[in-house]
Amino acid sequence: MKSIDFDAVRTAAAELTDVEETTSWGAPALKVRGKMFVCQAINKAAEPNTLVVRMDMAQRDALIEDDPKTYYLKEHYVDYPCVLVRLSRVHPDALRDLVQGAYRFVSKAAPKKTREARLPSPRPAARRRRTVARKK
Repeated sequence: MKSIDFDAVRTAAAELTDVEETTSWGAPALKVRGKMFVCQAINKAAEPNTLVVRMDMAQRDALIEDDPKTYYLKEHYVDYPCVLVRLSRVHPDALRDLVQGAYRFVSKAAPKKTREARLPSPRPAARRRRTVARKK
């Protein structure tokens, strides 16, 4: 099997809408409407060539139990809804499914803002200052 790198992740996300390639702590990341859904793991506890994939914690636990050689977790990531994926072990079809699933997971959590929601709210009318005549 050909070695998988972040280029394969980009390819897996190519069909998805509103995806932006950016960085997270200096490492390549993909976001949808400003929310990261996959990125290269940079925490020192993570193994080299590891991908962080956002997902439901129950799904994460099932993946780790089913295939611990491909999917794993380190202490730093335990409280986050994500799984660590060894790119050297993941099948290209599984990578595509993971990327698309992470996209859906984050898209569900971050509804698209409408034009009205992006506009600033009107300011309340300025308060009039009461002037009180001072007694002499």
